[in-house]
Amino acid sequence: MRLTISIVFIISLLNSFNVFSQNDKFIKAQVIDSLTGRSLAGATVEIVQQAKVLRTDDKGRFSLHVSASKPGLELIVSYLGFQTKSIKLSSSSLSRLTVYLQPAVISTDEVVITGSPGRTNNRKNSLSVAVVGGDKLLQGTSNLMDAVAEIPGVSQLSTGGAIAKPVIRGLGYNRVLTIVDGAKEEGQQWGDEHGMQIDQYAAARVEVLKGPASLMYGSDAMGGVLQVIDEPSPAFDRHQASLTSTYQSNNGLFGNSIRLQGNHSGWLYRVRTSYKNAHSFAYKNEFVPNSGFNELDHSLLLGINRSWGNIHLNTSSFSSKIGMVEEGPDADGHFHDEMGSVISHNQARQRRLELPLQQVNHYRTALNSTFQLSRAAQIKANLSYQTNKRKEFEESLDEAGLNLNLDTWSYDIRYLALEGKTWEPSFGLQGMWQNNTNFGEEFLVPDYKSQQIGAFAYLKRDFGKATVNMGLRYDYKNTKGFPLYDEHDHHQHFEAFEHHFSNLSAALGLSYLLNDKLNFKANIGTGFRAPNIAELASNGKHEGTFRYEIGNTQLEQENSIQLDMELAYRSSAFELVLNGFYNHINNYIFPSQQNQETINFVNHHGQSETLPVFRFVQSDARLYGAEAQLNIDLLKQLHFGNSMAWVHGQNLKQHTALPFMPPLNFQHELRYEPLQLQKNKAYIRLKLSNFMAQDRIDLFETTTSAYSLWDAGIGFDLQFEKNRKLQIWLNG
Repeated sequence: MRLTISIVFIISLLNSFNVFSQNDKFIKAQVIDSLTGRSLAGATVEIVQQAKVLRTDDKGRFSLHVSASKPGLELIVSYLGFQTKSIKLSSSSLSRLTVYLQPAVISTDEVVITGSPGRTNNRKNSLSVAVVGGDKLLQGTSNLMDAVAEIPGVSQLSTGGAIAKPVIRGLGYNRVLTIVDGAKEEGQQWGDEHGMQIDQYAAARVEVLKGPASLMYGSDAMGGVLQVIDEPSPAFDRHQASLTSTYQSNNGLFGNSIRLQGNHSGWLYRVRTSYKNAHSFAYKNEFVPNSGFNELDHSLLLGINRSWGNIHLNTSSFSSKIGMVEEGPDADGHFHDEMGSVISHNQARQRRLELPLQQVNHYRTALNSTFQLSRAAQIKANLSYQTNKRKEFEESLDEAGLNLNLDTWSYDIRYLALEGKTWEPSFGLQGMWQNNTNFGEEFLVPDYKSQQIGAFAYLKRDFGKATVNMGLRYDYKNTKGFPLYDEHDHHQHFEAFEHHFSNLSAALGLSYLLNDKLNFKANIGTGFRAPNIAELASNGKHEGTFRYEIGNTQLEQENSIQLDMELAYRSSAFELVLNGFYNHINNYIFPSQQNQETINFVNHHGQSETLPVFRFVQSDARLYGAEAQLNIDLLKQLHFGNSMAWVHGQNLKQHTALPFMPPLNFQHELRYEPLQLQKNKAYIRLKLSNFMAQDRIDLFETTTSAYSLWDAGIGFDLQFEKNRKLQIWLNG
């Protein structure tokens, strides 16, 4: 109670400081389509320093207050189907402003926040960051990763519509960080059958950093970062409601999400509830039994935006039940039940999940604050708590076999220099505590506690055509596992252990504008990853993997060094982007079956089966590859997009391929947007994806033949008065 009263008092006190000077002024502005000259109603205008969002009226106009005491403001102006534009202004520079936005299917000049302490123009960012907008995340996708995986160099490990894990340039699992509400998502992501706990409908955009990001995020970011970004704050003194409804025929998926949000004099609220349900998916004219799922999500935002900064409280609840597929089809492609009978289509399409299944509940609370110290400096703070409850039911819904509870507390405090004539310094302190507890009858990983702390310093300087950034970071992590005695088989299942890890990371990057169309980027950085709890101490069978895993408490941390380069040419009607990378990893950790080792596994019901044993071992590894994008506006309304991605992963000790390497793939899309329907934006698209055969595989993998996927779509927006809009998409 005292803490709550103190927070309310502080917010009220800061709110009282929001006074106006006699020298303050208002700037009147308008947002216009540079191609047609029409005003853009409903464009988003974000004031970076204040975390405040405006919307243009039906004539594309907006006005804003500029303080004489803090004259430097940065505006980020965006509109669907147009390139985002960043503008810096002051109270003395102008009283009227016209913002021209350039139409574009792919925004090439985005403002991004991932991989740097603060916002940065993507052309001047030395790191490779790609952006997927909110509309793309919903068009014909079963989950968030379906859309993100279309980025060159990004793929997914998926087992059905509900479980999908990001893979960036051949690295996945605990080598890729997912960030939600400003905090690292912690949800037992080491498991094959463990997906992300994210409401697909709540994501306004996703930013994907390809390459090591240990400088900003510490351990587990050596492969890259996937950051899910919520919608901007509601516009001042505006209240909105939206309803999203989707349906997919392959697995009968229907999803609905309702959102209410508003802004009353700077006090914010947003409430969202989402639900998805799907039966088994179809494959080769058969339905894969027990591959359905259901998901229920709730989220709430409460906050305040003022000239001194903002304070936002985000809470969310994610709940899902997912069927787990146990047996594959027979030689004729049919699936059988436990009695050996063929499962009919009607039986497989039931929405009632059968055993085995997993139930996952993830609760998250995050307090995000920004305090504006001056026109060129601010402090950002994130405090978060997460609890992940994972249950896997094998024999009965009354008693979970595997039952894990993971609690995570974390903090992230940063000082950012937003603008400077010389070097712009930023530094930060991050930390995390974790506690994992077993409550089930079967065990895979032990009870453990973990602590992490990291500090970084970052320097950036803009020389005009060239932007240089560099940084250093130190991390320390401690993992302590506790012994566990199994009363059922009278066996010491886990031994006690304690392991310490520390690392110094560094990065150096350059972005150089050769001219207004040609841009070169280069970045060299080190990354590291401490072994996860499964790699250190697993001892058991995990449903869905069909193997018995044994950890190794003597594993060393992974360390990598990666070189990444990009050359991009962009004009109003043409874009060509070439990427190349080389990544060397010391002590790469992977599961391996040695000498055909097996074990006779007996569960707590006395049932036994023979399983292959996989032990976690280490070897040096290297990955290298290339990505390319070619986008052409054949006409003002006809766009042709192409991309290519290739990665080669090599185990340097065993001279074999690294597991889960995506195949060489090409994607081509033709998109038509009628100019006469610009007010009510419409499109027709046709896409072809070609995946080459993958025969470079690890010992426990199987080869994949080449295949192609066609898909097509049509959609349009109907714009009504008072910013009311109806969007309809149909994809096949």
